[in-house]
Amino acid sequence: MKLYNTLSRKIEEFIPTAEGKVGVYACGPTVYDFVQIGNWRTYILSDLLVRTLKYLGYDVDYVMNITDVGHLTGDNEGDADTGEDRLEKGARREGKTAQEIAKFYAEDFKKSFKSLNMLSPNMETKSGDGFTWATDYIDEQIKMVEKIEKKGFAYPISDGIYFDTQAYEAAGNTYGELSNLDQIKAGARVAENPEKKDPRDFALWKFSPKGEKRHMEWESPWETGFPGWHIECSAMSCDLLGNRIDIHVGGEDLRSTHHPNEIAQAEAATGKKPFVKYWVHGAFLKVDGGRMGKSLGNAYTLHDLEKRGFSPLDLRYFFLIGHYRKPLNFTWEALEAAKKGREKLMSQIASLKEEIGDKKILSFRELMSDNDTSGVSYGLQFGYNSEYELGYGNSDEEDRVVEEDLGISRGLAIVWDLLADKKVPALRKLSWILNFDQVLGLGLEEEAKKEKEKLVVPEEITKLLIKRKEARVNKDWQKSDELRTQVEKLGFKIEDGGEEQKVSKS
Repeated sequence: MKLYNTLSRKIEEFIPTAEGKVGVYACGPTVYDFVQIGNWRTYILSDLLVRTLKYLGYDVDYVMNITDVGHLTGDNEGDADTGEDRLEKGARREGKTAQEIAKFYAEDFKKSFKSLNMLSPNMETKSGDGFTWATDYIDEQIKMVEKIEKKGFAYPISDGIYFDTQAYEAAGNTYGELSNLDQIKAGARVAENPEKKDPRDFALWKFSPKGEKRHMEWESPWETGFPGWHIECSAMSCDLLGNRIDIHVGGEDLRSTHHPNEIAQAEAATGKKPFVKYWVHGAFLKVDGGRMGKSLGNAYTLHDLEKRGFSPLDLRYFFLIGHYRKPLNFTWEALEAAKKGREKLMSQIASLKEEIGDKKILSFRELMSDNDTSGVSYGLQFGYNSEYELGYGNSDEEDRVVEEDLGISRGLAIVWDLLADKKVPALRKLSWILNFDQVLGLGLEEEAKKEKEKLVVPEEITKLLIKRKEARVNKDWQKSDELRTQVEKLGFKIEDGGEEQKVSKS
């Protein structure tokens, strides 16, 4: 498997720290509001990566954090150590506590996460919900700051404990090597704090403002306060994955400061280099060719999409169309096209299910174990290894899309090519596609069941539809409405289109 490593700025052969096992850490949401679709593109990237690793036979330890404290609004102006805590701001906006804000939006995030058919993080965490909450790991964050301080890489100023980038560099380390800026240097940020030794220095622990009681604050070896935004990811990833953080995933917006700061504080505290072997960053999502932002009114959420009649899986299908390292342009027309593409796919899958009846779906090994080689070429293109069932790193075959820097968009094209191939029998065709869906994550089998239900219309409903069609031809609208009501009471809904009546389960 090959991945583009942002740290080296090139595509590299993926070699995990421990053979057959992979540790993955993904930066999750700050739960002060509904997650917008640009962020969902990054989280789906994490999901595709984890699915691909599992598909190739790796044992994956997957961690994703939830930020419920410490992420300040100054992040938008160029200095994440200034401004107001986003959770506190949300609390004031809605007249709730910061804890209530975090719980509400985290629950919404988790429901949306599930609706997008994403694999849940699988490490045992303190919350018990699979996610690592920043407030659950305050002790670990304090301990990491103490280690950094003891090694001479931290100092206090009036509003907190800060990381000393000059001392870090003087010790022979490089700061900012991950950044997508040409160089992180003094004055590179918009806001400057004159108390800092270097404008690049960043907060490890912030002190609560004098005379002010915050919703979230903790006692520390320094003063009462709360962790800086960056320290949580370093502390939690090290605590849960130890020295085996193979891949760290995040959005392109985190490359300039958040992730370089993660590296600096983790390597300063642990002495381990590199802190992470492979950094994977997803490109921005554009809207109508431009930037997405709340001030522009186009920071859409899943709820906005659902109000317009789209399924979360329509968005997932849309994201599958583009490569994760290339900007993708969101328009309502493009999403509509993705919806139609997904619905067409589901319809064809349902037809195949109907055709094969009760026959058992074949596994990869079963597909390769007899003399019927139809469909095998598609499996090889997608990423199936012909020599082993799904062994990792043991094939020289080219054009295996899942192994070539997550070329999942080409994988979707392979599915359509396979559907159009009349030489492949229905059972084998469906078996290959459902196996491919281990990576695509479109929930094809479950969705096909729903689609199949739509195709089965009871005789009683059919008779009512015939009577209603006659009523419509005779322009007897009252009778037509009465028959529609009868159909709806039986659990079906009617969508009129010209002379046609499209019926489905309600």
